[in-house]
Amino acid sequence: MLSLLLPLTHAVTYTRWLHLLVGAIVPIVCAMVFPGLSSPSPGDWALIAALPVPVVLAVAMVPSVRRAEGLQARLMLFPGPHARVKGDEQPGVSAVPSASWSDRARTGVWLVLRVETGLAVALVTERLMALALSLTGAAAGDPGVADPWVRASGGSWVYVLLIPVLLLVLVTTAAGAGAVMAQVARRLLGPSVRERLSELEERTEQLLERNRIARELHDSLGHALTLAVVQAAAARTAADPQFTDRALEAIEERSRAALDDLERVLFALRETRQPASTRPDLGEAGRLLDSARSSGAQVDAEVTGTLEHLPGPVSREAYRILQEALTNVLRHAGPVHVGLRIVVEQARLRLEVRNPLAAAAPLAGTGSGSGSGSGLRGIRERATLLGGEARAEQDGNHWLLHVDLPLR
Repeated sequence: MLSLLLPLTHAVTYTRWLHLLVGAIVPIVCAMVFPGLSSPSPGDWALIAALPVPVVLAVAMVPSVRRAEGLQARLMLFPGPHARVKGDEQPGVSAVPSASWSDRARTGVWLVLRVETGLAVALVTERLMALALSLTGAAAGDPGVADPWVRASGGSWVYVLLIPVLLLVLVTTAAGAGAVMAQVARRLLGPSVRERLSELEERTEQLLERNRIARELHDSLGHALTLAVVQAAAARTAADPQFTDRALEAIEERSRAALDDLERVLFALRETRQPASTRPDLGEAGRLLDSARSSGAQVDAEVTGTLEHLPGPVSREAYRILQEALTNVLRHAGPVHVGLRIVVEQARLRLEVRNPLAAAAPLAGTGSGSGSGSGLRGIRERATLLGGEARAEQDGNHWLLHVDLPLR
């Protein structure tokens, strides 16, 4: 018995009921024109149900009708925050215009079902309400208040007890019809195959963007923190006021750059309309080399070709790859001699970073030859996304990173 009363406490029961009654407006308006609503016969009701079908099918051919029906279904057929229903799944109803004839056909079937079901629910609502009024009148001694299917006579108080039963049957019927229409809406107004593919592509793009942002944070903040650690340790060991001042200045500069990168990434995550700062490219590689040199590393750079005319995505990703490579050198080998070669060819960009292995390199995971660190994994991912490749291997007493990127 309690389960029968639960629909009475759900707001969505009444919004679905209203949604069904709204669908009955079209056939009732048509019936006012022909054949009329004055004592209609069963044949008249069959005609009233059939007359709106051509009209609603023609309306369904308008693309924006699908969006309107989807928005109405989302709002009225599915529980929102106002409904005390737990665990209800997402509506799964599309709210975009029809993009194909298949969408128009499904919209037409939906409109026909909505009109016919709405008319049936409206008739049941009217008859049960009329019967409830008749029973109320019969209990008060005036049974002719309404004209339902069954006339009540007499003035017995027993009729009063039947009124809640009728109302319960009415609400339960409306709740059941609304639940059925909600399931039908998911089928007929749900996203098409094209919409599902578009949504899947959008989610994939979002995941790729989040992965890119994660790599950006790892490279930028990891580089800044590594330089700060190396320079702070070197300044403490040197016990030279001038060297300490230079180290602190370099730490401040890299920390500010890392904060700028963090602010840009946070803007992207919040989807703010405020434009973010420009991402650095390979033309600004001098900053990375100066930072590494200020940490005590000896960097010999050899550049062949022009960096200014590199494609934007390649130049920006190459900057991050070089940043991560220098960070790995400082983190695992310390301030050692680093050889850097940048070669710009007609269709390729080649980066090569070489440094001697430190005694503690195997403990850091770089001297083992596996190249399985998170930094190297990020370098490989960046190169793969651009259609290139990255190799990291031990070459005698040196560690060699080679990156090959296509320019087209």
